[in-house]
Amino acid sequence: MDYKIIEDRLNQNGIKYQDYLNKFINEIAETNPDSLNEKARKKFETKKLNLQRSTRIMKTYKVSDNLKEEIKKINEPQTWMVITENWCGDSAQNLPYLALMAEENPNINFRIILRDSNPDIMDQFLTNGTRSIPILIAFDINGNKLFRWGARPKVVQELFLQWKAEGIVGPELYEKLHLWYARNKGQAIESEFLDILKTVEQD
Repeated sequence: MDYKIIEDRLNQNGIKYQDYLNKFINEIAETNPDSLNEKARKKFETKKLNLQRSTRIMKTYKVSDNLKEEIKKINEPQTWMVITENWCGDSAQNLPYLALMAEENPNINFRIILRDSNPDIMDQFLTNGTRSIPILIAFDINGNKLFRWGARPKVVQELFLQWKAEGIVGPELYEKLHLWYARNKGQAIESEFLDILKTVEQD
């Protein structure tokens, strides 16, 4: 896909993280769960949990000095495009870290587009043929792809596959996943971004 198409879509539909979060907060506040059917209510409860997870990270996480130093080395404009949805648990656990990293350098234009309303964009960045989210793709000022990250840190993706192979499924599987995120406190994503940014810098 030509970057011009992506750029136009970001200009039309791309939103800043705080705007995304405000819409999320308003959606939860304005929804009456008693009016929902069972399936919709379960999805609503998941979204409520996701908002709590994201809010906790935003309040407690500080970008480490090492990572902050690497981010500040970005001396030319970049666009960090994240494809996501607020019902996604991995997004709730990772998106706040990405947004706070981007805040460390005004050269980073951090924009979110929603997966379900932008399927043509999503389908350009599949993970093993699936529409896994969140996915972050960074572009330079000329639209060249600098790097890609997602949908979760590699270390927990390996654990996730191991747990599934052990027969852990359903709610128990996702309980283990979110417990891992809570204990890791962003260390894995920080480590990956340190490596990513150092590699991009060398290129």
